[in-house]
Amino acid sequence: MRKAPVLKDLVLVGGGHSHVAVVKAFGMKPLPGVRVTLISRNSRTPYSGMLPGLIAGRYSADEAHIDLVPLCRFAGARFIGAEVNGVDAANGTVLFADRLPLAYDVLSINSGSTPSLLTADHGADTVVPVKPIDRFLERWEALVERVRYRTGSTSIAVVGGGAGGVELALSTEHRLTSLGMTTSVELLTADAEILPTHNRGVRRRFRRILSERGIAVHTDSRVVEAASGRLRTHSGDDLPFDEVLWVTNAAAAPWLAASGLEVDDAGFLLVDATLQSTSHPGVFGAGDAVAMRDDPRPKSGVFAVRQGRPLARNLRNALLGRALAAYRPQREFLSLVGTGEPYAVASRGMWSAEGRWVWNWKDGIDRRFMEKYQQLPEMSDTPPGTIPPELGEDPADAATADGMRCGGCGAKVGAETLQAALAGIEPVGRPDVVVGLEAPDDAALVSVPAGKLSVLSVDAFRPMIDDPFLFGQITANHCLNDLFAIGAEAQTALTIATLPLWHERKLAEELRQMLAGALDVFAAEGAALVGGHTSEGAELSLGFSVTGLVDRDAALLKRGMRAGDVLILTKAIGTGAILAADMRARAKGAWVDAALESMLQSNAEAGVCLHAHGARACTDVTGFGLFGHLLEMVGDDRLTVTLDADALPLLSGAVESIRAGFASSLQPDNERLARRADLAAELTSHPYYPLLFDPQTAGGLLAAVPAAAAESCIRELNALGYERTATIGAVTPGSRTRRATIALRS
Repeated sequence: MRKAPVLKDLVLVGGGHSHVAVVKAFGMKPLPGVRVTLISRNSRTPYSGMLPGLIAGRYSADEAHIDLVPLCRFAGARFIGAEVNGVDAANGTVLFADRLPLAYDVLSINSGSTPSLLTADHGADTVVPVKPIDRFLERWEALVERVRYRTGSTSIAVVGGGAGGVELALSTEHRLTSLGMTTSVELLTADAEILPTHNRGVRRRFRRILSERGIAVHTDSRVVEAASGRLRTHSGDDLPFDEVLWVTNAAAAPWLAASGLEVDDAGFLLVDATLQSTSHPGVFGAGDAVAMRDDPRPKSGVFAVRQGRPLARNLRNALLGRALAAYRPQREFLSLVGTGEPYAVASRGMWSAEGRWVWNWKDGIDRRFMEKYQQLPEMSDTPPGTIPPELGEDPADAATADGMRCGGCGAKVGAETLQAALAGIEPVGRPDVVVGLEAPDDAALVSVPAGKLSVLSVDAFRPMIDDPFLFGQITANHCLNDLFAIGAEAQTALTIATLPLWHERKLAEELRQMLAGALDVFAAEGAALVGGHTSEGAELSLGFSVTGLVDRDAALLKRGMRAGDVLILTKAIGTGAILAADMRARAKGAWVDAALESMLQSNAEAGVCLHAHGARACTDVTGFGLFGHLLEMVGDDRLTVTLDADALPLLSGAVESIRAGFASSLQPDNERLARRADLAAELTSHPYYPLLFDPQTAGGLLAAVPAAAAESCIRELNALGYERTATIGAVTPGSRTRRATIALRS
């Protein structure tokens, strides 16, 4: 089934409350021809409504977070885990510190806000800001640990007297007290009253609750200096504190003002009633990152949530060139403010109420909101549908209007598209590359030094993730693994790319991102990209033919293990099962993050280390799984391999994925390899047995190392960053049979 080509790119910067609603809306009602991309620093986004309950210990981290990875997978959207540091509005690109800019046709910004802190020379680094929330949670857990091991009572200041500050003060007091810690909590606000945007009854209720909980309140106390162990107010008061939580008004991300987009005096993106930028059509924003020009509103999660639906509607209209609809925020809205205990206060206009029932009300609203994003419908396998004519012509329809697409050299990607993809990309140079991309010819010319062997390998596959830059990095890592297993240094690479029939601009951008990611890896390993081949095809794929150099007498082959060796594996396994679960939107973002981190780790240093410790045989663990590659190492030798299945390093989520029935499409073929060995019954019944056949992408190295050198080898591998390295088995003499024997260590 041919997927709809990409005609326009909708890029969402930030995983805030409005954008999760946009992603869900486009998932429920896709727009064929539009590719949605969500960029977020983290794969999970916290829900601000549950933050105080999370701090108080009433919610788990999973309950209080929306997992963006399965949400994007459900919606058919790309997820890019990266931090944005700018927008080039003139050229229509999103900027990053460590990767190529990403082009957009329509852009939306819902990246939240940064803390409004004192200047650095006044000691702002001594406080823990609440915004951005994801980073606050890490610092909060560190604060709890500091308090846990501090002798005596801990004094904590919460700076900010709005609803967020009051809730945080009460939640902090409740959590630390419930953990048996001795603390004193005080609340400081620059205003004459706490909760200045709420009615008198709400303020009276919270004054009483704070007093009952022993939380002192300092009004008219604007903090002007935060030094180690104390705060100084504008009136000159010096207040000693061990810990400070900062919950004052939010500030805009500095890059917004530098983007060329119109911002308000505080640096927030200025938008009109349609949530579109007042200066740049096609750029939208919502939540804390924006200021509404005609209808200013305070920074509050309630507005970000309510902006989700109108933002999704106007983004769709902008893509289709249709009229935008105005969004009118309500004048009054319901606030349900928690107290840390199962007790809350309700506020709307001049009305207020309190009680356990209010907490139950709030809890029910919050849980129902989260269910919409945590309990996703089953993914649909239906065709993408017809591309709306407003988006433009399907390039496949245009290309085949005068007949079928050509094969042979007629299927090559056009030269101008290739030139556009390579523009600005500088491959690493090497003195042994005589003719390469610097002055391309019909073929690359590369010299082989005396005493060296040229090591050649090739691999290619279709994307396992939607981020083209990351896909390029992983593919390059995977293709280089064969060189590192044999003990070679990387020398050159040739690109092998199959590209779908898209418009030239989109095609060039996709290839450019993939090659930039690959070149990032090749540069780190000293390999030169010297050429390649691209052609049209039904779906995208990328691969590289790589060459390396190894001393003639130093090549480490996969055969050669001996009785008395131990088996060392340098990376955890499970990428196949996790990626299979991800394809069905059933993998947690944390699982995918861990798998990606593993796939991005180079095996270059591991290969050198194994070689230095006298490894007698080595291979990389890839498509045939750990079992298949181990079988290749054993070959026809009369050896027995005794595996320690309990010692297998497994990626987080691998066991859960395989137990839930998510396995790679290659898994059944790999399992048939078991017929070629004599297996211990205890092994086949072990819960990790299926993962022996799990196909790996950019997996680790599997080596047979003399037992006497194993301990020091593992110690050095750990020091090099291969933290999941493990001894997984041993090699002993076998029987007279020509079949490999694989047993389970008891």
